[in-house]
Amino acid sequence: MTEKTAKTLARVTLGSALIFAGVSHLTFARKGFQAQVPDFVPLDKDDTVVYSGVVEMLLGGSLVFASEKQQKTVGQIAAGFFTTIFPGNIEQYTKHRSSLGLDTDRKRFVRLFFQPALVYWALKSTDNI
Repeated sequence: MTEKTAKTLARVTLGSALIFAGVSHLTFARKGFQAQVPDFVPLDKDDTVVYSGVVEMLLGGSLVFASEKQQKTVGQIAAGFFTTIFPGNIEQYTKHRSSLGLDTDRKRFVRLFFQPALVYWALKSTDNI
């Protein structure tokens, strides 16, 4: 497999995962995602989940369908999004909020390390690094 093919596969996989996550925000996991919304967010928790779900679907679609010319920009935006929502993961850990299978402090703590991996994935699969 060439490096270009591997990056394309990684980008499309990440985009597809974002689309799935976005759909889950609006449907079956909606309540669970509310536990990740930090208390300092000035919007209703459900509204925040809906808005972030829509953004995830749009970002996912953009990662899947972006032209080569636009891929770097889309990757940077996706990395920024993953960085922006990281406080929600921290809040879930520090406030001991169980949801989406993260029902122990250990699981919530381990989850924190996935966010930097997502940032890297978004940047690497779009030729930003």
